[in-house]
Amino acid sequence: MKKFFLLLSAVILLIAIPVQKARAQASVTAHATAEVIEALTANETAALNFGRFSPETNGGEIRLTPEGVRVSTGTITLNTGSYNQAKFYLTGHYEATVTIALPTTSTILTNSENGKTMEVTGWESNPTAGLGTGVLNNGLLTVDVGATLKVGTLNENPVGMYTGTYAITFSYN
Repeated sequence: MKKFFLLLSAVILLIAIPVQKARAQASVTAHATAEVIEALTANETAALNFGRFSPETNGGEIRLTPEGVRVSTGTITLNTGSYNQAKFYLTGHYEATVTIALPTTSTILTNSENGKTMEVTGWESNPTAGLGTGVLNNGLLTVDVGATLKVGTLNENPVGMYTGTYAITFSYN
């Protein structure tokens, strides 16, 4: 029985060797492609504006949604006048998807007359921030951005104009 298996193994080995030697090489010419698309551009068409208000005795927060709705908490009194969410106008490749990356940290608004500050947090956008959440319909997209402004008392945040900057990143997927 042992001899039978040895003989069978030798026959299989002899059959396999010529098959391996009979293999031929093959080569093929392959193709590669690349497509250059329009650069993605973004322009701020409206600045984030929390509008006019008075902090009164304790201050609080003002939330400005991406849809332009403004609400306050605490003792803040909202005054009439203009306020609006930030607006960005994007142009680029037709029907491409875009990732929206909002600030991950707070932004400080500073009163240039006295150096007092307020903090902007709670960034939100429409379309929602994230990977591939925006689509350049016909090569165009408008992104609205809102946030929350933390306001101290009138002593902490005296009368005046407070300004600051922040960064938003838009990128192709």
